[in-house]
This record gives sequence, C-alpha cells and structure tokens, in this order.
Amino acid sequence: MKIEKENSIFSFSKTNTPVAKVKPKEKICIETKDALSDEIRSENQSFDSINWEKVNPATGPIFIEGAKEGDVLEVNIENIKITRDYGVMLTGKDMGALGDSFERSFIKIVPIKENKAFLYDYEIPLKPMIGVIGTAPKEGNIPCGTPGEHGGNMDCNIIGEGTTVYLPVNVEGALFALGDLHAAMGDGEVCVTGVEIPAEVFVSFNIIKDKNWKLPMVKTEKNIYSLASKPSLDEASITATKNMVHFLSQEYKLSKEKAIFLLSATGNLQICQVVDPLKTVRMELSLEFLK
Repeated sequence: MKIEKENSIFSFSKTNTPVAKVKPKEKICIETKDALSDEIRSENQSFDSINWEKVNPATGPIFIEGAKEGDVLEVNIENIKITRDYGVMLTGKDMGALGDSFERSFIKIVPIKENKAFLYDYEIPLKPMIGVIGTAPKEGNIPCGTPGEHGGNMDCNIIGEGTTVYLPVNVEGALFALGDLHAAMGDGEVCVTGVEIPAEVFVSFNIIKDKNWKLPMVKTEKNIYSLASKPSLDEASITATKNMVHFLSQEYKLSKEKAIFLLSATGNLQICQVVDPLKTVRMELSLEFLK
C-alpha cells in the first residue's frame, strides 16, 4: 500500500478523517512533501511566495487496526527513499538561533547526488531522518510544527532507517502521520531547517498492550532514547531524564537511585532541536546495560 503525499494534514487531531486503514505488521509506503510543501524551487524565489500555512505537512492520518486508547504504537522505520535531487534550507530574520542578527531571509538550494548533499563547498554525507512523526492527541488540535507527548515535530535525527519509534495511542486507531523529512540535519536544527526533502518512507506497525511508558521513545540497534519537549531546554532535559528513569523502573525494576546513578555514569542528554515552539531533548542509554 502506498499513501500519496496529497493526503496531508497540518495538525494532529482526533477529528481528522483517516486516509487509510492498516493492519499491524503490514508494510506500507508513505509519500511525503518537504516541509515547505514542495513550493521552493529557486534561491531567487521571494519569501512572500511561501505559504506559511502549509509548513510541515504530514501524510496521513493512518488508522491502525486494533490500536486502542492506552496502547503503545510501535513504528518500525524500514527504509527512506529521497525522491528529489535537491534539498532546501531557509534562515533569516526571526528564524533560528541567529534570527535576531539578520535583516533579511535566505534560501539555499542544496544539490543531492552520489549519496551526499552539496552545501557550498561542503560534501555532507546523507543521513535521511523524519522530523514530524506522531499520533492524534486525546483532545484538541496540535499543529504539525509543534512537538509534544504525541510526538509531532521533534526533529530528532536519530529517527531514520532501522529505528523503532514508540508513540502513545490516545484515540482508537492512533491516527498516525509523518512528514518533514531531512536528507541531513545536525542536532539543534539551529538555522530553523535541515536539508529539507520529499521522500518515500517504508514503515510497519505493531501494537503493544499494558505498558505504562512515558512517551515518545526511540530505539536503535545500539541505544534506547526517551524524548521530551518543553518550553525550555532545562525543562525538557529534566523530563527526558525522569522519563528514562520511569522506563528503567517499569521494565527492569531498577530503583530510582540505581537508575539515576546509571544515567549519570553512562547516559547522554542530547539536544534534538531548539527552534520549534517547544524544545526537544533526548536521553540516550546504551542497550548494553539492559541485557
């Protein structure tokens, strides 16, 4: 099954109509637009031509059969295929970490070939990742540009091929969506974008019952991560740490003091992004310590 990019949402909500129903373990292809809805084609394009109401589209929502409120949705990112030969970057006035020092805005077209992104004279290895990935909240609408406990615009560059993402099921069917793919992005996303691209993402789902995890969480071949998005990096850091302690207590019966000693000795707090309405941080722990 392929879900085409024209089936886009701009906010996560239980009122969104599903565009497809998928069974657990069924592999599907999700086609995405880039974060600017594929509207930028030239560095000379006027900023006034950008429709800011169409930023961060996510393809979906997808109804996962059997997913009930209180479950955990396991999302397996199996493959990411970049579908365009260039990426787009933006920065400028009121955008990103230097937004207060620019008087105008800038567009950069970044050619992609030979498994690299060519930014000025720099050859950057591709590391495709998903910026927006989430499920519908129990109540209200959350713009796709905002991260939170539902997932959303976490801009976590760990979320790529071979990664498993764990998200809350707040409503029947989960109403899952994803978008905002990057060919490459450094931790922080400090200019306000990564190398923005459209893509095809191949995923499958599982439903996990009877778990009391603090989500979102992410797992790779070597590490597990708890993610938190809050108004400040301080708040996000503390919450991500507490969420990992909770996980270690729930799944491995570690006491709070044992868990926090372990994280202080070998865990890594890492910044995902600092440019969205909420800031996102992840706590990393090697799976070597959880055997």
